[in-house]
Amino acid sequence: TIGAISDGMHYGWSAPFIPILEKEDSHIKISHSDVTWLESIYLIGGLAGLPVTIYSVDKLGRKASILLAAFISLVAWILIGVADNVIYLYIARFMTGLSGDVAFVAAPMYIAEIADKKIRGFLAGVIYVMMLVGILVVYAVAPYTPFYTSSIIGSAFVVIQLISFPFMPDSPYYLLSKSKDEKARRHLMRLRTHDDVDKEYEEINAAVKRQRSERGRPQDLVISKGNRKALIIMVVLNAAQHFSSISVMLMNLHSILKEAESEYVSYEVAGIMFSAFMLIAATIADVIVDKFGRKGLLISSSLLSGLSLLVLAIYFTLKNTGYEVGGISWIPIAAVMVYAAVFKFGLGIIPIVMTAELFPAKVKAMGMTLADFSYLFFGLLSVEMYQRLIDVYYLDLPFYIFASTTLITAVFSWLYIPETKGKTLDEIQFILKGEPIPERKQSHQIENDADEKDIKMTEINNAV
Repeated sequence: TIGAISDGMHYGWSAPFIPILEKEDSHIKISHSDVTWLESIYLIGGLAGLPVTIYSVDKLGRKASILLAAFISLVAWILIGVADNVIYLYIARFMTGLSGDVAFVAAPMYIAEIADKKIRGFLAGVIYVMMLVGILVVYAVAPYTPFYTSSIIGSAFVVIQLISFPFMPDSPYYLLSKSKDEKARRHLMRLRTHDDVDKEYEEINAAVKRQRSERGRPQDLVISKGNRKALIIMVVLNAAQHFSSISVMLMNLHSILKEAESEYVSYEVAGIMFSAFMLIAATIADVIVDKFGRKGLLISSSLLSGLSLLVLAIYFTLKNTGYEVGGISWIPIAAVMVYAAVFKFGLGIIPIVMTAELFPAKVKAMGMTLADFSYLFFGLLSVEMYQRLIDVYYLDLPFYIFASTTLITAVFSWLYIPETKGKTLDEIQFILKGEPIPERKQSHQIENDADEKDIKMTEINNAV
């Protein structure tokens, strides 16, 4: 997961560096259109990476795909570090978007397929926490050090991964899917603290055979009532994540806070505080998601995120109309801090969890691929919309839109999204179809929420 720190640095790179590049003494001169492209091309690289991801995780394997992504990321960091022209930055940003897409599909799959079920959920959550660590690092380092320093730090994380990761065992699931039975057994023995792996080996082998026999068709996503509802929920939630402004925030935070002109905290320090708040929220979000209902968390997070964005929009309206905002310039700082905290408790994690829970096994791979595409597409759309609106109007308009769509998400969640907490994957399918859930026999009940989470994590990641 150390590579996720580098990926997080790439994701948040534009926020602190664009104000640096816009300075008169910058060694790389950029235009206003370059600002838009430096953000958008990262997401375009992610979209371009989709076919690469699909091919590499199946043909090359999860482990090799992670190493491929790390190598691409290292080349990108070198290009950024030596860049003396914006074209170098374009190429590097495209490459980082591509490598990030490969890594954030391959790494969760690898972890789910090698980890013991008791720690599988925790390890899967570590990836996203590490990404936020990367955002914190680049926010903390970039404003106070030479341009190339972040590239050196990011490269160091990647080099450590490239040196150490080749010695790690491969995924037994992947090896069995390629009929490398003995190698799969050896690697499974390396992953466990005991030599008696026969039972687990047979379970993995049975799961691989079952997945081969349960491959669905693309039309299955729309023919089934349950799949149609799952598809609608998946698309809306992925759109809601980005139209709650998360990509815009992470890629433009320093510019937004600089424009707010707070008299209380500099935008550089506020950026560090924002990323720290989000990191803390992410650290505990994985715990509360299985203690409270998905639906309740999603509704409350959407309401609070929407209100914080509305407050930010109103502040910029007051500032734009000539109101003296010096005495209340703490408001935008407080608004983005509240947003950082409450976003991750619901909007930041529930769409990921629910999208994976909603699709049945035979169409899960296609559903997760569509989820990946829609996530990147709506991310690109939100960033493009934001840049075009601030060019013509002011910062308040896009944040009014973001606030409105986030509050609408709360209503949609209340009216349309089912509660999936404590439900098996089969029971969720009955709920989506609008059919009564068959009564579970006591002997087949899930013993506890932790085991239920592990079962879901296994099916989710094996199907991608």
